[in-house]
Amino acid sequence: MNSRKRDFSVALLITTYNRPDALHLVLSAVAAGTVMPDEVLVADDGSDDRTRTMLESFGRTAPFTLRHIWHEDDGFRVGVIRNKAIAAAESDYIIQIDGDMLPHRRFVEDHLRLARRGYFIAGGRILTDEALTRRMIERGDIRVTMWRRGLGNRLNALRLPCLSPLFYGVHPDSFSVRSCNLAVWREDMLRVNGYNEDIVGWGREDSELALRLMNSGVKKRAAKLAALAYHLWHREASRASLSRNDTILDEVTRRRCVRCDNGISSHLR
Repeated sequence: MNSRKRDFSVALLITTYNRPDALHLVLSAVAAGTVMPDEVLVADDGSDDRTRTMLESFGRTAPFTLRHIWHEDDGFRVGVIRNKAIAAAESDYIIQIDGDMLPHRRFVEDHLRLARRGYFIAGGRILTDEALTRRMIERGDIRVTMWRRGLGNRLNALRLPCLSPLFYGVHPDSFSVRSCNLAVWREDMLRVNGYNEDIVGWGREDSELALRLMNSGVKKRAAKLAALAYHLWHREASRASLSRNDTILDEVTRRRCVRCDNGISSHLR
């Protein structure tokens, strides 16, 4: 797929926090992809200087524009840093992954093929265990097949894009949306005011965003058998904020909210 034939620009937004080794692997996989994004935005939730140093080095030879959007570490504020990155984006379409999601070489290509106005794309993930993750990072290994030892839910590693349309309408709810593999038109994000910054700590920021997008009339399309990404192992984050965040999600559900009050608008120029 020739990116020059597109009539829109695309950014890859990568969220990270103090994991430069995994982020370097992810960026290496992006650089080896079949289609380059117009810009890569690293949304950094307060990493120390190791990440900045790695990005400065990687950016010297990267085949894409690499930008580092950072704020001070003040706990888990992933919605805030994603909003800041989207506000800074110069592209029309935003593909989101986490800094521990290793994309297939056709990841961006698949997302661009699935892109349609009026839709957002919800992708999945393939789990890697601790031992496989360690080997991949140590060796700089960016090629993984579905038969690799150490994969969980390995059927998610099957790529058959010709069959992907059969699953577009699967799971039409917001709970099957993960912001670690998500693509949204920037104008749609601005319309709903981006991520809700009242949601802090782990959990529900992606479901709450997806619900407001759907309330606004944007439809969900599931990316099955395409847009593959491997989730590098890490210890689970604290669930201490989940109950509070569930309350916010319940209110959005009850009131059929479209815009959040505390969102991306405060970061726009």
